Amino acid sequence: MLFTPNRRLRGDAHDRRPTARHLRASLVLACASIGLGACHPGPETADATPPMLVRAGARIQVPEGSPLRAQLRTREARAMMAAPRIYAPGIIEAVPDKLARISAPLSGRILALPRGLGDAVRQGDVLFTLDSAELSTARGELAKTRVVLLQARRELDRQARLFEAEITPRREYELAQSAYAQAESDSRVAAARLAQLGVTGRGNDHEYAMRSPISGRVVELRGAPGVYWNDLNDPVMTVADLSIVHLSAAVSERDIAAAFPGQKVRISLQAYPESDIEGTVKYVGEMLDPDTRTVKVRIAIDNADGRLKPGMFAQVVLAGPARRVVTVPASALLQGGLYTRVFVERAPFEYEPRTVTVGATEGGNAEILSGLDAGEHVVVENGVVLND
Repeated sequence: MLFTPNRRLRGDAHDRRPTARHLRASLVLACASIGLGACHPGPETADATPPMLVRAGARIQVPEGSPLRAQLRTREARAMMAAPRIYAPGIIEAVPDKLARISAPLSGRILALPRGLGDAVRQGDVLFTLDSAELSTARGELAKTRVVLLQARRELDRQARLFEAEITPRREYELAQSAYAQAESDSRVAAARLAQLGVTGRGNDHEYAMRSPISGRVVELRGAPGVYWNDLNDPVMTVADLSIVHLSAAVSERDIAAAFPGQKVRISLQAYPESDIEGTVKYVGEMLDPDTRTVKVRIAIDNADGRLKPGMFAQVVLAGPARRVVTVPASALLQGGLYTRVFVERAPFEYEPRTVTVGATEGGNAEILSGLDAGEHVVVENGVVLND
């Protein structure tokens, strides 16, 4: 027979000691009472994601582990000798002293036009003829004054002989001298009037021939045979020598110092975009346009082939004087309100914004006039993420 009471006593004592099974049960009950969240590590206790960037005053730090470190790229600001290019719009024009707008010097009916639009002419060639009553009047005036002059000459000679013979008083002699002088003056004025028109006292009384003052081509024609022309300020035709043309370029006020006579320039034309041409600066204007803040620069261009037409638009590139400049990639420039700035790397992954003054931009590089020194490193890729 087993000794039951003693087994129960040992079992009671054994049950009162905490066992692993008891501890696990107690832990489960505790977790149930306070929630699973208190028993398992939550987000606050896990490894925290580092911030993208940290701002400390004016400087910006990209902490270790930030994904921005792989995106930001920097490059050194470089110093070099460069001749900055200056761009200016322009328009092709005829050379002023090789362009003649031919107006009729007197009114009349156009009889003939020996030269038509596009025809080549030489200096002295007849461009058109007029049937003009004014010409008849001018010729008649010259003839009349010559007759009066001849009579005055004869009277003066007669009075001179009489005065020497003491037959006529001095007063009569002096009156003859005065009349002769007046007649001579009138005849000279009448002859000068015809000379101004390019004709003499001889020839057809009423037919006037207008001759070309220059050699070139008829580039504009407004008259026609049979038309009565009485506006002396309105040209009947225009003759121009376009073997050399001028390009009038509007150079900005800030670039005036870079333009000078004799300077070689490159010109691109909208009409011929496949090829550039060369020209030489002949004149830099003395007056600044107050509206556009530009100065007219006149450039001479050889146009022997006649491809350039007055009125064509062009783009002019002038090379400024070589100087030492600091350049950075244009991608480093960021616009902040009215100012342009770059981000300078002051220490590894530590950046500082810097306001800069920008000059010319060419070939993906920008000239920095102030605010940055050669040798400093600037952000050239994804710098916008640092910008406010």
